[in-house]
Amino acid sequence: MKKRNKSAFLSLPYIIFMVVFTLIPLGVVAYYALTDPTTGEFTMDNLMNLSMYMPVLGQSVLYSLISAVICLILGYPVAYYIAHRGQVAQKILYMLIMLPMCMSFLLRTLAWVGLLQDTGIINNFLDLVGIGRLQLIRTPGAVVLGMVYNYLPYMILPLYSIIVKIDNRLIEAAEDLGCTPVQTFLRVVLPLSVPGILSGMTMVFVPAVSTFYISQKLGGGQDTVMIGDLIERQFKQASNPNLGAALSLVLMALVFVCTGLMNRFGGDEEGVVV
Repeated sequence: MKKRNKSAFLSLPYIIFMVVFTLIPLGVVAYYALTDPTTGEFTMDNLMNLSMYMPVLGQSVLYSLISAVICLILGYPVAYYIAHRGQVAQKILYMLIMLPMCMSFLLRTLAWVGLLQDTGIINNFLDLVGIGRLQLIRTPGAVVLGMVYNYLPYMILPLYSIIVKIDNRLIEAAEDLGCTPVQTFLRVVLPLSVPGILSGMTMVFVPAVSTFYISQKLGGGQDTVMIGDLIERQFKQASNPNLGAALSLVLMALVFVCTGLMNRFGGDEEGVVV
């Protein structure tokens, strides 16, 4: 009984933090989303009016999925390589992956603006070699590039944490049974790294689908508007926080669904260790 009381006491700061900084803000968002902006009465009009914004939501989901898949294609070989190095090399490479995250997210995005803009470094080089200047910025590809660059570490780190735990005896057993390196990877390594794949996909998709700064700086056109841009506009420009809260509520529901799917199908990370 005393141990239970002690555990409850020690968890009290965490509970207070979650209530103040998570539950109360969620309640405020839900309140604005379900009330009329003029009368303050309960209404579903804000949610019903979201149908016109569904194309933007679909576009945001599409860009985020493309970014997550590209991050998986790029991040899996990197994570696999790091996991099969020595302890010292792993620590150094892990630090190098983490190093860009120590820099401001805004500065990293602005750096790509300087590279991709019409008079930027890349276009100046292309013009110098005779290719000519290309439309690199204010395109969907630039937005996807910015999301891949900023969120790639979120894919590599969970993949690495899973792959490094795979027991080498399983790989040796597959090789002893006559599996080629490709068969060993497809039948042993890849299935055991599924929890890391799902975790990495979720960790990339969730911030990507809600981003707005990347799409504003590297996109800037109607074809690159994200759901985060619409939410920001409702609060800053349109002065319609109720509609912005409704959009946020839909976005939160999408994030909860993604997290639930990851928890449902991701499995237990410890389960990969034999």
